Amino acid sequence: MDVPCVRVAPEAGEATRSTLADADLIDDEYEIAVEDGWLYVPVVDPDAARATLDDDVEVVSRTVSARDQQTMPADLLEVAPTYERLGRAALIDEDDADRARAIADAILESDLPVETVLNKASKVKGETRVRDWELLAGENTEVVHREYGCEFLLDLAAVYFSPRLATERHRVTERVTAGEHAFDMFAGVGPFVIPFAKRGAECVGVDINADAIHYLRENARRNGVEDRVTAINDDVRDVAAEYEGWADRIVMNLPHSADEFLESAVSLANEDCTLHYYDIQHEDDPFGPGERAIRAAAEPDYEVTVETRHTVRSYAPHELNVCLDVRLER
Repeated sequence: MDVPCVRVAPEAGEATRSTLADADLIDDEYEIAVEDGWLYVPVVDPDAARATLDDDVEVVSRTVSARDQQTMPADLLEVAPTYERLGRAALIDEDDADRARAIADAILESDLPVETVLNKASKVKGETRVRDWELLAGENTEVVHREYGCEFLLDLAAVYFSPRLATERHRVTERVTAGEHAFDMFAGVGPFVIPFAKRGAECVGVDINADAIHYLRENARRNGVEDRVTAINDDVRDVAAEYEGWADRIVMNLPHSADEFLESAVSLANEDCTLHYYDIQHEDDPFGPGERAIRAAAEPDYEVTVETRHTVRSYAPHELNVCLDVRLER
């Protein structure tokens, strides 16, 4: 079967394999192959592999052998368990304690590179959108997540973070240009701010969660962009006046209540600003409420142009998580 593979010279093979493994990008269902003087490393996401290694790394479609010897959690249980990977942690959502324990044991006994297993113990709650976790294996709830060439340290019990939005964050990041001013109104640990800064943007990230800002500063340091990142622990409505007219690009990823912050967002915008507005709405009209709210806040001071109406993912039955990419021009 043809699968995407990173093609690399054998002398660089171990360093490349190690980097891809750390980023959880190796497709473990297939063998690494050597042929015609090249090493072929199967990968799960070619774009992420290029970003993690080098933009001009060669990714080719190649026939490689399926891996026979790898033991997966499903091989050790009667049914395939549902889990999510975040760095070297596996996240499960099981109400039954015995089943949770069995899944955790199977994950640890499998060939997955997992050291920590966490079971969701509550819904996302409170102003900081965190949840409780049951630690089934490992030392604590702190993990390292790698995404499109960036590294994020975070504590799942103290901050909100969703690896499922990696593709969406990369979509927006690719629009960022060096030298622009980018403002993330709900920055968290920096999944937008850090890649923006790596592309040369001057970034401000604000979050009301002090733990999130602690990790944002640490992640800026880890990724070598601390000189381009300002991290502020505060309510963004109290910060906006200090950055009036500053932003070329604004991210509003607080989909349940972003509309409450639109007045502040408009005050941040400069003469020509792109706004990435995230919303959760019924499938019958997923974009209309957000667009109407933006126009009500920005017009007539700004000409409002919706450049992209983008569905990020299904959020719940009949509800969609969407993004409006909007240009505000005076």
